[in-house]
Amino acid sequence: MAAALHTPTLPDSLLLNGREFRYADIQKYPAQAPKDLNGYEARVLDFCRQWLNGTLEFGLRTSGSTGQPQSLTMKRQQLTASARRTGDYFDLGPGDRMLVCLNCEYVGGIMMLVRGFERNMHLTIVEPHADPLALLPQGAEFDFASFVPLQLRAVLEAGHAPRLNRMKGILVGGAAVEKSLEKEIQKLKVPVYLTYGMTETASHIALRRLNGPDVQTTYHVLPGIEVAQDARGCLTVRADVTDNQLITTNDRIQLLDAHTFEWLGRADFVINSGGVKVQAEKVEQVLEVALTELGQGRRAFVAGRPDVRLGEQVTAFLEGTKLTHAQQEHLRTLLSQRLSKYEVPRDFVYVPQFRTTASGKLDRLNTVRSLTAAPSTGGR
Repeated sequence: MAAALHTPTLPDSLLLNGREFRYADIQKYPAQAPKDLNGYEARVLDFCRQWLNGTLEFGLRTSGSTGQPQSLTMKRQQLTASARRTGDYFDLGPGDRMLVCLNCEYVGGIMMLVRGFERNMHLTIVEPHADPLALLPQGAEFDFASFVPLQLRAVLEAGHAPRLNRMKGILVGGAAVEKSLEKEIQKLKVPVYLTYGMTETASHIALRRLNGPDVQTTYHVLPGIEVAQDARGCLTVRADVTDNQLITTNDRIQLLDAHTFEWLGRADFVINSGGVKVQAEKVEQVLEVALTELGQGRRAFVAGRPDVRLGEQVTAFLEGTKLTHAQQEHLRTLLSQRLSKYEVPRDFVYVPQFRTTASGKLDRLNTVRSLTAAPSTGGR
């Protein structure tokens, strides 16, 4: 007798902060909702209500990490097109289990919900937390998840690698992945991908493998996405996820072919210092490695500060307490050995805690603005 085929159990409910909500009740939200919902739970259920009831347009907010937050209207077909590509790429299907721990008020979390609904996956949603697995039973297993770097670092430090390794794939995005975290990711067996995308493209349109034998140094564009460069060398995107409108980004890239590019940095993060253009992200990568070598692993970023003579001076912003004079001079020496004289930060500014956006991204603009009147330290 032939073995019976396994038929996956299709979900008719989801878990939100440990409570089960049936789809039939969500469609009637808020009439069928418990009275003790917190604000985040209420907003998540409201989006789910709209999706399950077939709403055709959705209001999304940009994170504001590189400028002022904006409101956008996205069509349902754009979101479903994005979900289809991710589902196809990772072979996500009915009955698979998805952990949703990104902020569902922004595109990263919203698209996790859409992928789950479109692929008939079991959704477990938890409010954003540094270690989302700490909020769940130890026996809870998942096939797919997406983290911001801070979360993935916390999950690995808490010893959850075995649970991750039983997944089909993991996305990480929303911020740069530090070199020290990349080293930890190399130890994972589950495929981990760094994402490239934005609200305007309904989440990621390209992926870069961070571990395993197929590790990549460049981004690979998903099928059906058309990319090019404008006169500034910045990426442009056109596809069904953009409603076939041309999206022009401020991301400087090197386009290697029609499906592959290297990300160089933000055009608006270029520092014009005495007529020499310095790409902030390049300096940040070297700064991060140097700090790690000094045993001073911490968040840091580079930006331009007004300077009477240079126009802008390259400045390093370090989170936490001030380094000793000897440590700072050692750091300066390491940077001088690895960067051109124009790229080496002329000043170090210490910030007790960086500002972040509501979606958890580093808010460079407001961090710098908060220090406008503050004296710098360690200049030369």
